[in-house]
Amino acid sequence: MDYDVKELASRIKGLREDLEYTTEYVAKRLNITTEQYEEIENGKDVSISQINALATVLGVDFVTLLTGETPKLKGYSVVRNGKGLPVNRRSGFDYQDMAYLFRNKNLLPVLVTAPKGDETQPIALSSHEGQEFDFLLEGTLKITIDGHTEILGTGDAIYYDSAKPHGMIALDGDCKFLAVLVDNFAK
Repeated sequence: MDYDVKELASRIKGLREDLEYTTEYVAKRLNITTEQYEEIENGKDVSISQINALATVLGVDFVTLLTGETPKLKGYSVVRNGKGLPVNRRSGFDYQDMAYLFRNKNLLPVLVTAPKGDETQPIALSSHEGQEFDFLLEGTLKITIDGHTEILGTGDAIYYDSAKPHGMIALDGDCKFLAVLVDNFAK
């Protein structure tokens, strides 16, 4: 399974229209402006956390929204090494949904490979509703959260409120970590 940003935008718009939700209503639920939401429906790249939040607002699974296919497994699912669902989100970064076969997930586990960053440049920050847990599998990661900076190495973990501005870069080469996202905005 893979996805196309234009097809994703079309699915988002189609589901919103089927549910008879206004763009203003969905934007408010996502805590973004109507203009920002309309950009998503027009094919602007959207973050993993926003896709997950949109899936919740629209009442579908993350993978269903992303690919148009519905996960079938509910007892358990196994995703083999290197076989996660690719989520092409940010240039240079590799994201894989590690539970894409399981339906009705309560959290989103994503295997992330981050390329070595340029330490001379400011770290790009983002924020999204919910909480996030990152566990370093390989490499060194510099992470900034709400003005605080931490350096994490293999085996280190961090848990944080992802509504706080945060960003990260890999140091000393590529870095691999498991990011687990939990949204709480719709609850």
